[in-house]
Amino acid sequence: MLNIMKRKKVLFGGITLAIVTAVTLLFIGYPPFNANGFSCNKSKKIGFPGFGIWLPPDYEVHGIDVSRHQGKINWESVSEHTSNDIDISFAFIKACEGRSVRDNYFQENWRLAKENNMLRGAYQFFRPHLTADEQFNLFKNIVKIQKEDLPPVLDIEMRGSCPPARLKKSVKRWLVLAEKHYGVKPILYTSYSFYRHYFSGPEFAQYPLWIAHYATDDLNRLTKKWNFWQHNEDGHVKGIRGDVDFNVFKGDFHDLLDLCKK
Repeated sequence: MLNIMKRKKVLFGGITLAIVTAVTLLFIGYPPFNANGFSCNKSKKIGFPGFGIWLPPDYEVHGIDVSRHQGKINWESVSEHTSNDIDISFAFIKACEGRSVRDNYFQENWRLAKENNMLRGAYQFFRPHLTADEQFNLFKNIVKIQKEDLPPVLDIEMRGSCPPARLKKSVKRWLVLAEKHYGVKPILYTSYSFYRHYFSGPEFAQYPLWIAHYATDDLNRLTKKWNFWQHNEDGHVKGIRGDVDFNVFKGDFHDLLDLCKK
């Protein structure tokens, strides 16, 4: 427990800090980013209280991605939820990870998303220490893609002890297997830093790219090469308990349909 002198010093230090902070903000303005790294400047972001977050402006197609962490989802409520004339147009749904781990909610989410007129896509979380073939075998046994479904997605977020050259070769192998099996170019999901370090080369340029980056209010400032941008992990949608990831698609709804299985 602090003694009296220590308490006075702490109190005086706290008051001094508050005064300095207030004067600084008076002259330079409030900081441009909130705790999630997103711009609080309303000229750059549009408020969507119905979703509990800011959404990047100038995009008309918005979506979410879900997994077992969201639990049981009421897809009818998700499909009906709008805020400022924006609704949820698509959903990426986790199917599995590695060579043996299945998402227990996938089949229900996959079926109900379709029944509620949601464009749906399935993704697999990639484990670099396992082969691409054994992982894709699990995915193809779980995921049946139909007309107007989004392409399959490979979620790669870690390298572990896998050498970079082997990682890229393995990821490329999964993408080739997926395209051959489903007849559509698969989507590569990764963080911006991971993309920049491992997947910005020409061997991956042909694949649609889904980038996760929460600390910028305009992904185009960093790279023009993206199709989907996961910009926030703290969104809220009716029918889903807790937080959910939010994404935008770079294009209109017809462009999104063009990506889908024909």
